[in-house]
Amino acid sequence: MFQVDFEWATKLNRLMLSVPGIWPNVHGDARDRFLSDLRATSSLLLFVFIGLIPAIHSLMIIWGDMIAIIDNLQFTLPLMMIIMKLVTIWSKKMDLGVLLDMIADDWLKVKTHRELQVMTKRARDARVLTVFGYVFVFLGFVLIAFPPCFGTSLRYVTNVTDPIRILPLQTHYFYDKDRSPYFELTFTAQALLLLTASASYVGVDNLLGLLVFHLCGQMENLKERLINMRQFETFNSGLAFIVEDHIRLIKYFNIVENTFTLLLLGLLLYFGAIFCLYGFLFVAILTEGKQMSVMQLVYLIPVGLNVCGHMCLHCVVGEILVAQCESIYRAVYNCEWYTLEPEEARTLILLMIRTNKPLYITAGKMFPMTMSTFCNLIKTSGGYISVLLAKQDY
Repeated sequence: MFQVDFEWATKLNRLMLSVPGIWPNVHGDARDRFLSDLRATSSLLLFVFIGLIPAIHSLMIIWGDMIAIIDNLQFTLPLMMIIMKLVTIWSKKMDLGVLLDMIADDWLKVKTHRELQVMTKRARDARVLTVFGYVFVFLGFVLIAFPPCFGTSLRYVTNVTDPIRILPLQTHYFYDKDRSPYFELTFTAQALLLLTASASYVGVDNLLGLLVFHLCGQMENLKERLINMRQFETFNSGLAFIVEDHIRLIKYFNIVENTFTLLLLGLLLYFGAIFCLYGFLFVAILTEGKQMSVMQLVYLIPVGLNVCGHMCLHCVVGEILVAQCESIYRAVYNCEWYTLEPEEARTLILLMIRTNKPLYITAGKMFPMTMSTFCNLIKTSGGYISVLLAKQDY
């Protein structure tokens, strides 16, 4: 039963991250690990040689046309982030495997009905985010890959970027991609790149959500054990169990933090750059009458909201974790210490000191991922829009 619950909680994340081959299936046999590494290697080569290098080559050619540059960077910057995510998660498979083992053990443990409800609720929240990720992957793939099949595109197309036949992405190759069968092969490779890159981008973000939501559920259960400490046979045995579980959760958090901190720093820089570029584009369209079709504008709006949504997701998850840590801190202080023996009451002091330090998910060990950080980032990035407008006028 509990193994089924664990499978239910992680299945969607496993399916998405298995596409680029970075799901941490460390308990698979040698053949499974080889196929997984093969998919990860193929995905990395696809991202670099079909996507990143041709996109940078195209960026050099169209340099000077601000709208064409933005059209290029809205793919090139995310692709750089995707490569960073792929390499990081691929290199951290063993550590992430430890976390998944801990999650499986938590589902297998004997627990009360209340604790099972908490774990199920947190797993359901993570699944909802994953389902939304699937939806965005499908819609993004359809909107980018299908219109070029009919000779049109939702992105900004010029005679420089697409002189004859339109590809899904703004790229420039070292061969004549307009000739058959080069065009068909390149189109297929870009479609495969889009599908794999989308799964990597959304899958890694949702993996962080899965791990942190599970941690929040365990923190909530730990708080309930603190409140109902009298259910243990003795105070010392109950406190020892709670301290051991708290230390285990801190170790779990440290693995999550060490795995994702550099990714989150890259995401902060990436979001700031994208927010500036999109803000400049919308202001230029509204105030200076830059040419862009209604469909292209309609396409840019959900893309911008999706980028903001992913950034906001990380900050919301970090905020929820901080709130759970504070709830444990309050639960310790609300223990009826005055009914305990003096020796027993003194043992609560160390737990009070440790729970006074919240667990922050950080970007580069510098910026805590909270809603305050998100708001400050938007405010700072918005200020640079005027710099881009002044640069264009100059």
